[in-house]
Amino acid sequence: MLISAIRGEWVVPESATGRRVILYFHGGGYIAGSPESHRSLVARLAHAASARALVPQYRLAPEFPYPAALRDAADAYRWLLTQGVTPNNIIFAGDGSGGGLALSTLLALRNAGLPLPAAAVCFSPWADMTMAGWSMLKNKVNDDTMSWELLATCARHYLKGASPADPFASPIYGDFRGLPPLMIHAGSFEVLKDDASRIGERAAAANVNVNVEVYENMPHLFQGMPDIPESKVSITRAAAFIKARTPEVMLRRAAQ
Repeated sequence: MLISAIRGEWVVPESATGRRVILYFHGGGYIAGSPESHRSLVARLAHAASARALVPQYRLAPEFPYPAALRDAADAYRWLLTQGVTPNNIIFAGDGSGGGLALSTLLALRNAGLPLPAAAVCFSPWADMTMAGWSMLKNKVNDDTMSWELLATCARHYLKGASPADPFASPIYGDFRGLPPLMIHAGSFEVLKDDASRIGERAAAANVNVNVEVYENMPHLFQGMPDIPESKVSITRAAAFIKARTPEVMLRRAAQ
């Protein structure tokens, strides 16, 4: 499927009902990842939420640095709107850099005066390219997936000279006023743990409805390990949040 000039993949579980759509931004540090690499995780979330999911294949650095991913994410959302999907039936979701991209896209859409989606779910979001969170150091011995050095390399390729504190690259520095409800999940062992907690603080200060959950002794993106109990709990809670923000009564009305 082609979204404007962007390719993407639909994940449509048998449980999908009505017009509820998850627009999912995959992780990979803005230099890797694809709809295929995240298909299993997205399918589990979509099935639990009884939703269709669209995963855009946004452009990656270093060939396509900032703000290419942001523009592609916004274009994917606008494409959904042209297909007749209403904003109150759309949920943003993402993991790692994709979680940060979901937040950055909300900021950009809000600033552009466009209608915002119903809510956003972020798993282990990377929201600060300055890597200022204390957990970057505190958890470096616990996190086998992420490190300050790896993230710094990704940031260098993605930013290509742009400021790491630009709120459309590092949404932790953005103004969260007017954003829709947020659910943020992270593991206590990951270097990105403080990105999650600081998003919660920024959102709460802006009177945004936000729920941050930190799962004890869990690594980065533990939701990708389907057999562990914490993964099942996280997916179940995220799906319940999605359903609550896109209730079936709204879907039935939209279909009439």
